[in-house]
Amino acid sequence: MRAMKTTDAKIAAPIAPPARPTGRGKATLADHVTSVLAQQIRDGEFAPDARLPSEMELTERFAVSRTVIREAISRLKSEGLVGSRRGSGTVVLGANTATPFRLDMQVDDVRDSIQAVLRVIELRRGVEGEMAALAAQRRTRAQSQAIQQALKAIDKATAEGRDGVQEDFAFHAAISNAAHNPLYTSLVQFLSQFLHAAIRVARVNEARRSDFSQQVRSEHAAIAKAIADGDPAAARAAALQHMENSAQRIQAADCEFWDSADGQEAVRDLAQVKGAEQ
Repeated sequence: MRAMKTTDAKIAAPIAPPARPTGRGKATLADHVTSVLAQQIRDGEFAPDARLPSEMELTERFAVSRTVIREAISRLKSEGLVGSRRGSGTVVLGANTATPFRLDMQVDDVRDSIQAVLRVIELRRGVEGEMAALAAQRRTRAQSQAIQQALKAIDKATAEGRDGVQEDFAFHAAISNAAHNPLYTSLVQFLSQFLHAAIRVARVNEARRSDFSQQVRSEHAAIAKAIADGDPAAARAAALQHMENSAQRIQAADCEFWDSADGQEAVRDLAQVKGAEQ
């Protein structure tokens, strides 16, 4: 497909998604979609100012969910390849129209991994606190129910012996939606590649101790309740407390955890995130 002179980019033939990852540290569907679209943009298949296909068209083309497409578009925006334009949707940007925002995780060993997770938690602290406060002010009944459902999904994952990483992330994503500020949602989507790795470290470590697991459950429930009650101050305080406690639980991780298969896999996960962003 050649660069187009019209404002719309034609949809290409369906692209089969890669085989779903069977283990941690593998490329995700969002990685695949982002890579393909980014390469097409760089190759000139989508000309500057051309409008990208709609979410529905892209979900059909890549055979993935809208959530995957939204995360991929968010990443393309962070790379300065596309942007939103009123009345036109998502369009391809010309060269040098934006400076990509990057995060350097600097992960080479266990010590770096601990510090990387703590830095992500510090970054999340202010975001999660204000996001929860806004959600308490602005959430609809349906969005409050979605947060409660996400909480139940974490419980189910834990009961089934799964790490609950995806469910944990979905819980915080539901809160970002309830905040009714698309910038928070975009930021959470951009940070998702870092948050998934950090949440995995936290949850695997927490699963090794029943008291940690119960603490996390109580903290999540407190955030959800404050949002449902429409109490911004309580929601902010609960979210900040959750972040603070998460940092303390990470710091409490012992050598046994980091020497375990899960701990070593966590190091590899964070190192791969670093490599993807530099």
